[in-house]
Amino acid sequence: MAPSTIPIVHNKSPSNGKEDDYMSMAIVEPSSTLSHTETSAQRHARKKREAEARAYQPSKAELARQAELNRDEALNASLPTTSKGYQMMAKLGFKTGSALGKEGNEHARKEPLGVVVKEGRAGVGMDSEKKRKFREEASEEGGDEGVHKKRETEGEFRERQGREREEKRLEGLCWGAMKVLEGFASEDAESSKVQDEEGGAAERKKPRPTKQINVLWRWLVRDRQERERERRMRYDLHQSLSRNAAYDDPDEDKQDKQALGDEEEEVEEGDPELEEFNVLEPAERLRKMVEYLREKWKYCFWCKFQYPDEAMEGCPGLTEDEHG
Repeated sequence: MAPSTIPIVHNKSPSNGKEDDYMSMAIVEPSSTLSHTETSAQRHARKKREAEARAYQPSKAELARQAELNRDEALNASLPTTSKGYQMMAKLGFKTGSALGKEGNEHARKEPLGVVVKEGRAGVGMDSEKKRKFREEASEEGGDEGVHKKRETEGEFRERQGREREEKRLEGLCWGAMKVLEGFASEDAESSKVQDEEGGAAERKKPRPTKQINVLWRWLVRDRQERERERRMRYDLHQSLSRNAAYDDPDEDKQDKQALGDEEEEVEEGDPELEEFNVLEPAERLRKMVEYLREKWKYCFWCKFQYPDEAMEGCPGLTEDEHG
């Protein structure tokens, strides 16, 4: 592009039209209205910016923000004079900046009630209810006593968490001890059964009622029976959907008939002894189980070893702390 030139105007004498010397010439500043030629690179960049501006798609957050701004602007704007409502009020004597009603009323509103947009899915009175509960809690705590109580609660948090973890650990140990007890009891039952068979007194005995099982591991047996009963009932329920009610299967055993409703199931009544035992603290229940293992089978729950005699030489003691 050719460089812009600055025009030079020579002063001429108004009388004879003779040119003055060059020392008296005036330099005219270039006008801002002079056309500026756009290069191809500038035109390409401009068109690219315009295309990007036209193709820009605002995000959902930007659209929501813009809609909120437009809504607030519309709600805060005064009633326009072109509105039908404004024209109706003007016919009744209303003027912009004045209040409705009797003249001279200082407490009359000059602007309509503001619109509060409710966000969220909670009920209309939810905020008021939250504020009421907050005020009640603040009034109950009130003063230094409430602050001290709050600080105490925060200080006891870790201690409570530690107690809960310890109780959960002891419950797991109790279940482990019950399994060990049941295992020893099953071995004794099997050995007595073998002895009866060798002596010729082998008879098919009915399963022992749950209440005759030692209370130390009775809960484990009842829990297993309950889970097995639920599993069997779910299975037989699916089987009974395609089963004819009048069909009698000779291969069904007693448990199948009970599950399908063909025979009433013997339901055991409540077990007060077991309920009383379960009320005890986990540490106390575990202590009773460990003592019974040592007395009955000379087995140390912490050493995981069955000793040959009652002396149990080599066992550090009865408690877990003694075993380190």
